Amino acid sequence: MATKTLLDARDCALTLNRLCCQLNEVHFPWNNSVIIGLQPRGTRLAESIVERLQAEHGVPHIPFGALDITFHRDDFRRREEPLAASPNQMDLLIEGKRVILVDDVLYTGRSVRAAMDALGDYGRPLRVELCVLIDRRFSRELPIQPDYSGRRVDAIAEERVRLDWTENLPTVLIESTPHAAQR
Repeated sequence: MATKTLLDARDCALTLNRLCCQLNEVHFPWNNSVIIGLQPRGTRLAESIVERLQAEHGVPHIPFGALDITFHRDDFRRREEPLAASPNQMDLLIEGKRVILVDDVLYTGRSVRAAMDALGDYGRPLRVELCVLIDRRFSRELPIQPDYSGRRVDAIAEERVRLDWTENLPTVLIESTPHAAQR
């Protein structure tokens, strides 16, 4: 398996800062907006965004949640090994709020579709927006586009784009392998 670094920690820090500036521009003073990370990989990115908004942009409080989409996925029963659900951390109200869904990589759009289905169990938001660090723009199977994206990446199906959180900041890697398309 060949691995290449797309964004190192410095590049990710700059990209996260830009995303935070864009989010703060639209949602300040954050009295009607919530951030929800998609379990499992989007949650860590969402936490990082919330921490940066509070520490570097002076936002005192941002309602934050973590949403598990396992049982809303359309491939839930098609896998050989059953998927393990993560706990939901949705101790917030989304009714009439502007919800920002956060995920690490937007690929086919199926995870986001599942997230919108799962979100309906918690109420009816005023608006749903999507924030991703990486947008694999030519790989969509559903008509879903991000409102905020850190980087657009063109990768073939045999390449897997992933975040490596070995430190406080991620690095973005692309792995080439014949089995990478089977996320």
